[in-house]
Amino acid sequence: MKEGKPDFPEIDPLLQTMPGICCRTPGKYAGDAGSAGKNLMQQSQNSTRKGRYMMAIILVDQDLCTRCGICSVVCPVAIVDPADENPLPRVVDAKAGMCIACGHCEVSCPSQALLLNVRPDEKVPLPAGAGMISPDDMACYLRKRRSVRHFTKDPVPKNTIEQVLDIARYAASGGNGQPVQWLVVHDPKNVRKIAGFTIEWMKSLLNTAHPMSGYVPMVISAWEQGHDVICRGAPHLLFAHIPEGTPVATVDAIIALTHVDVAAPAFGIGTCWAGFVAMAAASYEPLQKELGLPAGRKCAYAMMFGYPQYKVYGIPRRKPLEITWQ
Repeated sequence: MKEGKPDFPEIDPLLQTMPGICCRTPGKYAGDAGSAGKNLMQQSQNSTRKGRYMMAIILVDQDLCTRCGICSVVCPVAIVDPADENPLPRVVDAKAGMCIACGHCEVSCPSQALLLNVRPDEKVPLPAGAGMISPDDMACYLRKRRSVRHFTKDPVPKNTIEQVLDIARYAASGGNGQPVQWLVVHDPKNVRKIAGFTIEWMKSLLNTAHPMSGYVPMVISAWEQGHDVICRGAPHLLFAHIPEGTPVATVDAIIALTHVDVAAPAFGIGTCWAGFVAMAAASYEPLQKELGLPAGRKCAYAMMFGYPQYKVYGIPRRKPLEITWQ
């Protein structure tokens, strides 16, 4: 390697002087994603020497790139300059801070020449046809989804829960902020304890102006008669928590929880949105202390889950579809 100049093997010298690009020759992406990613990241970091090179946002294989321009078109923040007047697509230094790391540029590249420089060693190839679901199968799967309120006592293994939450990790979020984190209450005894805190919260609403003041007496009565109308005997509870002071993150959490709700039945898991618990967690300090969320974070919503006690044998009716076209 020459003094003051990064070691880019077999690369056009012109490309080495261009900010926002890190290049590799063919075969460095496929078949060895782990080591290739590390090599790419290392070269990108080397590009900061003497101020001539900035951290590359995108990594482009100059021999695979067809200069089609799709990466530039699909970028939601329009920071990828196409290869019209440039040897390769690039992100100039002035725009690099605008990247939201959504990955559209990478996944939309037909030749897979482009790699987003965000944990590149974790890149996973998408097999042809993977994830394809027919409209009829999708319709049936979603229509038969039920809120489960009767569970077996069998615990859901932690690794299975992690698989479901890993799917929810890909849920959409505002600006790709990905603010949602998870608290899993796995011990049924702690689930019961949280249900008790929720009842205490309901008792604090009695004889107040709270909208639920007139509703909670019958819930409290059922609980005192031995009926778990709060968590329905679910063995586990899931809390989505988000940073305080970020209103859009609440929507992000609901989207992520919906991914959990949709994915869970594929693992044989039943779910039910835990509205009572979520309301208590939003305002009842004793329950908040019990949950012990990190400072600066709050509960967005909660979901009970476990293995369903009963199977589903049909699809229920719903109100007719109503659409206004404009």
